[in-house]
Amino acid sequence: MTAAGDANALGRYLRARRELVQPDEAWDQGNRRVPGLRREEVAFLAGISSDYYNRLEQGRDRNPSEQVLRSIARALRLDEEATTYLLEIATRKNPRRKRPRRPEQVSDGMRTLIGSWPLTPAYIHGTYMDVLAANSLAIALSPFNAPGHNGILAAFLEPEMRELHQDWEDMTARVVPYLRSVVGADIEDSRLVEIVGELSLRSERFRTLWARQDVKHKTTGTSLLLHPQAGPLELHYEKLLVPGTDRQTLITYHAQPGSASEERLRLLASMNAPDHVGGVRAAGDETRTPGRTTP
Repeated sequence: MTAAGDANALGRYLRARRELVQPDEAWDQGNRRVPGLRREEVAFLAGISSDYYNRLEQGRDRNPSEQVLRSIARALRLDEEATTYLLEIATRKNPRRKRPRRPEQVSDGMRTLIGSWPLTPAYIHGTYMDVLAANSLAIALSPFNAPGHNGILAAFLEPEMRELHQDWEDMTARVVPYLRSVVGADIEDSRLVEIVGELSLRSERFRTLWARQDVKHKTTGTSLLLHPQAGPLELHYEKLLVPGTDRQTLITYHAQPGSASEERLRLLASMNAPDHVGGVRAAGDETRTPGRTTP
Protein backbone atom coordinates (compact mmCIF):
# COMPACT_ATOMS: atom_id res chain seq x y z
CA MET A 1 0.00 0.00 0.00
CA THR A 2 1.50 3.31 -1.04
CA ALA A 3 0.88 6.68 0.47
CA ALA A 4 -0.69 8.11 -2.62
CA GLY A 5 -4.25 9.31 -2.79
CA ASP A 6 -5.54 7.46 0.27
CA ALA A 7 -9.08 8.77 0.52
CA ASN A 8 -9.76 6.59 3.54
CA ALA A 9 -6.56 7.12 5.53
CA LEU A 10 -8.53 7.24 8.78
CA GLY A 11 -10.29 3.93 8.14
CA ARG A 12 -7.07 2.21 7.15
CA TYR A 13 -5.36 3.46 10.28
CA LEU A 14 -8.18 2.31 12.55
CA ARG A 15 -8.23 -1.14 11.01
CA ALA A 16 -4.44 -1.54 11.17
CA ARG A 17 -4.34 -0.57 14.83
CA ARG A 18 -7.40 -2.65 15.74
CA GLU A 19 -5.77 -5.77 14.31
CA LEU A 20 -2.72 -5.23 16.53
CA VAL A 21 -4.62 -5.13 19.82
CA GLN A 22 -4.54 -8.47 21.59
CA PRO A 23 -7.91 -9.39 23.15
CA ASP A 24 -7.70 -9.84 26.90
CA GLU A 25 -9.47 -12.38 29.04
CA ALA A 26 -12.67 -10.34 29.04
CA TRP A 27 -13.36 -11.30 25.45
CA ASP A 28 -14.19 -14.65 23.93
CA GLN A 29 -10.92 -16.09 22.58
CA GLY A 30 -12.45 -18.77 20.38
CA ASN A 31 -13.51 -18.75 16.74
CA ARG A 32 -11.85 -15.44 15.83
CA ARG A 33 -11.70 -14.87 12.09
CA VAL A 34 -9.60 -11.72 12.27
CA PRO A 35 -6.51 -10.76 14.31
CA GLY A 36 -6.90 -8.33 17.18
CA LEU A 37 -10.20 -6.91 18.34
CA ARG A 38 -13.47 -7.14 16.47
CA ARG A 39 -15.10 -3.91 15.33
CA GLU A 40 -17.95 -4.30 17.81
CA GLU A 41 -15.45 -4.75 20.64
CA VAL A 42 -13.70 -1.49 19.77
CA ALA A 43 -17.07 0.25 19.55
CA PHE A 44 -18.08 -1.11 22.96
CA LEU A 45 -14.83 -0.01 24.59
CA ALA A 46 -15.10 3.44 22.98
CA GLY A 47 -18.74 3.87 24.02
CA ILE A 48 -20.06 4.31 20.48
CA SER A 49 -22.38 2.24 18.31
CA SER A 50 -21.00 -0.59 16.19
CA ASP A 51 -22.69 0.88 13.12
CA TYR A 52 -20.97 4.22 13.61
CA TYR A 53 -17.55 2.63 14.10
CA ASN A 54 -18.10 0.52 10.96
CA ARG A 55 -18.85 3.68 9.00
CA LEU A 56 -15.58 5.22 10.21
CA GLU A 57 -13.48 2.23 9.14
CA GLN A 58 -15.25 2.03 5.79
CA GLY A 59 -14.81 5.73 5.09
CA ARG A 60 -18.54 6.46 5.06
CA ASP A 61 -18.20 8.95 7.91
CA ARG A 62 -15.17 11.21 7.97
CA ASN A 63 -16.16 13.83 10.51
CA PRO A 64 -15.85 12.24 13.96
CA SER A 65 -15.53 14.57 16.91
CA GLU A 66 -12.29 14.83 18.88
CA GLN A 67 -14.08 13.27 21.86
CA VAL A 68 -15.03 10.22 19.81
CA LEU A 69 -11.52 9.93 18.38
CA ARG A 70 -9.94 10.06 21.82
CA SER A 71 -12.35 7.40 23.04
CA ILE A 72 -11.38 5.17 20.11
CA ALA A 73 -7.71 5.87 20.81
CA ARG A 74 -8.13 4.61 24.36
CA ALA A 75 -9.96 1.52 23.11
CA LEU A 76 -7.10 0.83 20.70
CA ARG A 77 -4.53 1.48 23.46
CA LEU A 78 -2.78 4.19 21.48
CA ASP A 79 -0.04 6.18 23.15
CA GLU A 80 0.20 9.98 22.94
CA GLU A 81 2.09 10.05 19.63
CA ALA A 82 -0.28 7.60 17.96
CA THR A 83 -3.30 9.51 19.28
CA THR A 84 -1.92 12.76 17.89
CA TYR A 85 -1.40 11.06 14.52
CA LEU A 86 -5.00 9.76 14.61
CA LEU A 87 -6.30 13.29 15.21
CA GLU A 88 -4.15 14.68 12.38
CA ILE A 89 -5.35 12.27 9.72
CA ALA A 90 -8.97 12.52 10.88
CA THR A 91 -9.06 16.31 10.67
CA ARG A 92 -6.98 16.58 7.51
CA LYS A 93 -8.84 18.18 4.63
CA ASN A 94 -8.38 17.27 0.99
CA PRO A 95 -5.17 19.13 0.15
CA ARG A 96 -4.93 21.45 -2.77
CA ARG A 97 -2.42 20.66 -5.49
CA LYS A 98 0.93 21.59 -4.06
CA ARG A 99 3.58 23.56 -5.83
CA PRO A 100 6.79 21.65 -6.54
CA ARG A 101 8.92 21.49 -3.41
CA ARG A 102 12.04 23.62 -3.57
CA PRO A 103 15.36 21.80 -3.17
CA GLU A 104 16.27 21.70 0.50
CA GLN A 105 19.43 23.57 1.43
CA VAL A 106 21.54 23.33 4.57
CA SER A 107 22.69 26.64 5.98
CA ASP A 108 26.37 27.57 5.96
CA GLY A 109 26.25 27.74 9.74
CA MET A 110 25.09 24.14 10.10
CA ARG A 111 27.68 22.95 7.59
CA THR A 112 30.42 24.73 9.53
CA LEU A 113 29.13 23.30 12.80
CA ILE A 114 29.14 19.64 11.81
CA GLY A 115 32.43 20.10 9.96
CA SER A 116 34.06 21.24 13.20
CA TRP A 117 33.37 17.89 14.89
CA PRO A 118 36.33 15.65 13.92
CA LEU A 119 35.32 12.84 16.32
CA THR A 120 31.53 13.09 16.00
CA PRO A 121 29.85 11.55 12.94
CA ALA A 122 27.07 13.94 11.95
CA TYR A 123 24.76 14.44 9.01
CA ILE A 124 21.54 16.29 8.18
CA HIS A 125 18.54 14.84 6.39
CA GLY A 126 15.36 16.42 5.10
CA THR A 127 11.74 15.54 5.79
CA TYR A 128 11.83 12.28 3.86
CA MET A 129 15.31 11.25 5.01
CA ASP A 130 17.16 12.50 1.91
CA VAL A 131 20.70 13.23 3.13
CA LEU A 132 21.51 16.91 2.64
CA ALA A 133 24.92 17.32 4.29
CA ALA A 134 27.42 15.16 6.15
CA ASN A 135 30.84 15.50 7.73
CA SER A 136 33.77 13.26 6.80
CA LEU A 137 33.44 10.90 9.75
CA ALA A 138 29.75 10.26 9.08
CA ILE A 139 30.60 9.22 5.51
CA ALA A 140 33.49 7.09 6.79
CA LEU A 141 31.04 5.39 9.12
CA SER A 142 28.77 4.59 6.15
CA PRO A 143 28.94 5.80 2.54
CA PHE A 144 25.13 5.91 2.61
CA ASN A 145 25.35 8.86 5.01
CA ALA A 146 26.60 10.96 2.09
CA PRO A 147 24.37 13.47 0.27
CA GLY A 148 22.65 11.92 -2.72
CA HIS A 149 21.40 8.99 -0.67
CA ASN A 150 18.18 8.44 1.23
CA GLY A 151 18.36 6.95 4.71
CA ILE A 152 15.28 4.75 4.62
CA LEU A 153 15.85 3.50 1.07
CA ALA A 154 19.39 2.51 1.98
CA ALA A 155 18.28 0.84 5.22
CA PHE A 156 16.00 -1.61 3.42
CA LEU A 157 17.55 -1.99 -0.02
CA GLU A 158 21.34 -1.90 0.43
CA PRO A 159 22.97 -5.22 1.48
CA GLU A 160 25.89 -3.28 2.99
CA MET A 161 23.54 -1.69 5.50
CA ARG A 162 22.43 -5.07 6.77
CA GLU A 163 26.08 -6.08 7.17
CA LEU A 164 26.93 -2.82 8.94
CA HIS A 165 23.99 -2.80 11.34
CA GLN A 166 24.21 -5.79 13.66
CA ASP A 167 20.83 -4.64 15.00
CA TRP A 168 19.30 -4.40 11.51
CA GLU A 169 15.94 -5.86 12.57
CA ASP A 170 15.61 -3.35 15.41
CA MET A 171 16.94 -0.50 13.30
CA THR A 172 14.42 -1.02 10.51
CA ALA A 173 11.63 -1.43 13.05
CA ARG A 174 12.54 2.03 14.39
CA VAL A 175 12.99 3.91 11.14
CA VAL A 176 9.51 3.28 9.66
CA PRO A 177 7.55 4.64 12.67
CA TYR A 178 10.03 7.52 12.76
CA LEU A 179 9.28 8.44 9.13
CA ARG A 180 5.52 8.37 9.82
CA SER A 181 5.98 10.61 12.85
CA VAL A 182 7.93 13.21 10.85
CA VAL A 183 5.61 13.18 7.84
CA GLY A 184 2.38 13.15 9.87
CA ALA A 185 -0.76 13.47 7.77
CA ASP A 186 1.13 14.90 4.76
CA ILE A 187 0.93 11.62 2.81
CA GLU A 188 0.35 12.99 -0.71
CA ASP A 189 3.78 14.57 -1.11
CA SER A 190 5.36 13.24 -4.31
CA ARG A 191 8.69 12.44 -2.65
CA LEU A 192 7.01 10.32 0.03
CA VAL A 193 4.89 8.55 -2.60
CA GLU A 194 8.07 7.78 -4.56
CA ILE A 195 9.90 6.38 -1.53
CA VAL A 196 7.02 4.30 -0.18
CA GLY A 197 6.22 2.99 -3.65
CA GLU A 198 9.77 1.80 -4.31
CA LEU A 199 10.15 0.21 -0.88
CA SER A 200 6.74 -1.47 -1.09
CA LEU A 201 7.74 -3.10 -4.37
CA ARG A 202 11.21 -4.20 -3.32
CA SER A 203 11.09 -5.00 0.41
CA GLU A 204 8.69 -7.42 2.09
CA ARG A 205 9.91 -6.29 5.50
CA PHE A 206 9.10 -2.67 4.70
CA ARG A 207 5.61 -3.62 3.50
CA THR A 208 4.98 -5.43 6.79
CA LEU A 209 6.23 -2.57 8.95
CA TRP A 210 4.48 0.15 6.92
CA ALA A 211 1.16 -1.71 7.13
CA ARG A 212 1.32 -1.62 10.94
CA GLN A 213 1.06 2.20 10.82
CA ASP A 214 3.20 2.57 13.93
CA VAL A 215 4.12 6.15 14.84
CA LYS A 216 7.14 6.78 17.06
CA HIS A 217 9.44 9.79 17.06
CA LYS A 218 12.40 8.08 18.71
CA THR A 219 15.17 10.67 18.89
CA THR A 220 17.82 8.90 20.95
CA GLY A 221 19.11 5.38 21.22
CA THR A 222 21.99 3.01 20.50
CA SER A 223 23.23 1.53 17.24
CA LEU A 224 25.33 -1.66 17.11
CA LEU A 225 27.61 -1.57 14.07
CA LEU A 226 30.25 -3.85 12.59
CA HIS A 227 32.44 -1.54 10.54
CA PRO A 228 34.74 -3.10 7.90
CA GLN A 229 37.67 -0.91 9.03
CA ALA A 230 37.05 -0.09 12.68
CA GLY A 231 35.36 -3.30 13.83
CA PRO A 232 32.46 -3.46 16.32
CA LEU A 233 31.04 -0.10 17.43
CA GLU A 234 28.40 0.70 20.00
CA LEU A 235 27.33 4.26 19.24
CA HIS A 236 24.67 6.44 20.81
CA TYR A 237 22.65 8.57 18.39
CA GLU A 238 20.72 11.80 18.83
CA LYS A 239 18.22 13.30 16.37
CA LEU A 240 17.61 17.03 16.70
CA LEU A 241 15.28 19.17 14.61
CA VAL A 242 17.12 22.09 13.01
CA PRO A 243 15.36 25.36 13.99
CA GLY A 244 14.08 27.54 11.16
CA THR A 245 13.84 24.70 8.64
CA ASP A 246 11.05 22.55 7.24
CA ARG A 247 11.73 19.51 9.44
CA GLN A 248 15.43 19.14 8.67
CA THR A 249 17.04 16.85 11.25
CA LEU A 250 20.60 16.70 12.58
CA ILE A 251 21.80 13.19 13.46
CA THR A 252 24.92 12.70 15.57
CA TYR A 253 26.72 9.63 16.90
CA HIS A 254 29.04 9.33 19.87
CA ALA A 255 30.68 6.55 21.85
CA GLN A 256 30.83 6.17 25.61
CA PRO A 257 33.94 8.05 26.83
CA GLY A 258 36.80 5.67 27.57
CA SER A 259 35.13 2.73 25.82
CA ALA A 260 36.59 0.45 23.17
CA SER A 261 34.09 1.96 20.73
CA GLU A 262 35.52 5.43 21.36
CA GLU A 263 39.03 4.19 20.56
CA ARG A 264 37.81 2.52 17.38
CA LEU A 265 35.96 5.70 16.38
CA ARG A 266 39.18 7.68 16.86
CA LEU A 267 40.98 5.16 14.68
CA LEU A 268 38.34 5.51 11.97
CA ALA A 269 38.64 9.30 12.14
CA SER A 270 42.42 9.14 11.75
CA MET A 271 42.17 6.80 8.77
CA ASN A 272 39.63 9.04 7.02
CA ALA A 273 40.77 12.52 8.01
CA PRO A 274 39.91 15.09 5.29
CA ASP A 275 42.63 17.04 3.54
CA HIS A 276 41.23 20.23 5.04
CA VAL A 277 39.73 21.17 8.37
CA GLY A 278 35.97 21.07 8.56
CA GLY A 279 35.35 18.78 5.61
CA VAL A 280 31.62 18.66 4.86
CA ARG A 281 29.82 17.34 1.85
CA ALA A 282 26.43 18.82 0.96
CA ALA A 283 23.75 18.12 -1.62
CA GLY A 284 24.71 19.70 -4.91
CA ASP A 285 28.46 19.31 -4.42
CA GLU A 286 30.22 17.96 -7.46
CA THR A 287 31.95 15.17 -5.53
CA ARG A 288 29.81 12.09 -5.03
CA THR A 289 30.37 9.00 -2.97
CA PRO A 290 30.31 5.87 -5.15
CA GLY A 291 27.23 3.76 -4.68
CA ARG A 292 23.52 3.95 -5.12
CA THR A 293 22.01 7.42 -5.18
CA THR A 294 18.45 8.60 -5.18
CA PRO A 295 16.89 11.04 -7.63
